Amino acid sequence: MKSITINGSQRESVGGKATKALRNAGQVPCVLYGGDKSVHFSAAELAFSKLVYTPNAHTVVIELEGGETFNAILQDIQFHPVTDRILHVDFYQVFEDKEITMDIPVNYIGNPRGVRNGGVLRKNKRSLRVKALPGNLPDFIDTNIEDLKIGDKLYIGKLASEKYTFMHPDNTVVCLVRRSRAAVIVDDEDDEDEAEGAEGEAAAE
Repeated sequence: MKSITINGSQRESVGGKATKALRNAGQVPCVLYGGDKSVHFSAAELAFSKLVYTPNAHTVVIELEGGETFNAILQDIQFHPVTDRILHVDFYQVFEDKEITMDIPVNYIGNPRGVRNGGVLRKNKRSLRVKALPGNLPDFIDTNIEDLKIGDKLYIGKLASEKYTFMHPDNTVVCLVRRSRAAVIVDDEDDEDEAEGAEGEAAAE
């Protein structure tokens, strides 16, 4: 998985007055959890643009003044209710030998057969929650939907991987192709053509 570096400075004071002063200076107060102790630091608001304003999932490398470095993931973020400016960010420290849980975007590949016949694709899941070692986290969950016919559903059990575990029941519907009035005749005709072709091959044998 791709990583984004956040350069910051450790905070000596965590009171409300100090926090307000940081925000006025264009800095975002942050806290890193998950290690031996919580680490309070701040970073420039612009440093979070590639991490926050994207549908992609990333891990984070936090580099503090003085040389301290931490590997982490974004845990929570607070925005101003009016201006949408970032008010506070929580990170969770990760270790190479400990599994973590993240939401990974789904990359749908192909144009379903059912859609070509007039059906409608419904994407129930834009991202899926997975648990894995940091080194096994994928950038995307590639999902081939080319063969889905009208009425077909893709269940999460079909996407099983040895590298990570889905934190959803196996019967969770990832996407489906819905029937439309225009598609009824077309799809049925395609099924009849396939059946006739199979019968013809059997007769030839």
